[in-house]
Amino acid sequence: MDETIDAEQQRVQLHLAVKAASPTPRFAPRAPRQPRLVIRDGWRRDLESATCEVFEIMLGTLLTNAVEQCPQLRADFTAMVGLAGSMCGVVGLRASAESARRMAAKMLGGDEAGLNENVQDAFGEVCNMIAGSFKARIADLADGCALSVPTVISGKDYSLHSLANGERFEVAFTFEDNLFSVTLDLHS
Repeated sequence: MDETIDAEQQRVQLHLAVKAASPTPRFAPRAPRQPRLVIRDGWRRDLESATCEVFEIMLGTLLTNAVEQCPQLRADFTAMVGLAGSMCGVVGLRASAESARRMAAKMLGGDEAGLNENVQDAFGEVCNMIAGSFKARIADLADGCALSVPTVISGKDYSLHSLANGERFEVAFTFEDNLFSVTLDLHS
């Protein structure tokens, strides 16, 4: 069986938008509208602190801030967790396959994470914990914002375009000599 795949078959594009839920039916009482949060200057620092906290507690690793941001990062894995409520947007985690495998191995307590499915689950859970830790750092957000189930995309040569049309915060780190990034895309 010939396993060659042309470049066009390997290219994937994902367009992601997070929007408020559809209106409630006419017969249901309407919940009071949650006020939108005002974007703070310190959210980049909160995202950075949340990431460092998760890696230190759950993976037993201290992170190093990357000198550069990650636009050139060719991510093999991207995990996303949606935020809905008084804050709408997406927390994303992007890393190479090697970084994702090492994160999964550290989280699962072994040298190798094993099956690709384990890597995807662990990588998605790392993103979920970062989103939860970030959310906990924002005053009055706990009850006013829900997190989605993590979504993980894996493969080569894909682009991710957020349709949030709002603020974007990105922090970059070095994990075991590999670059990865965490982003927060907020819907305007």
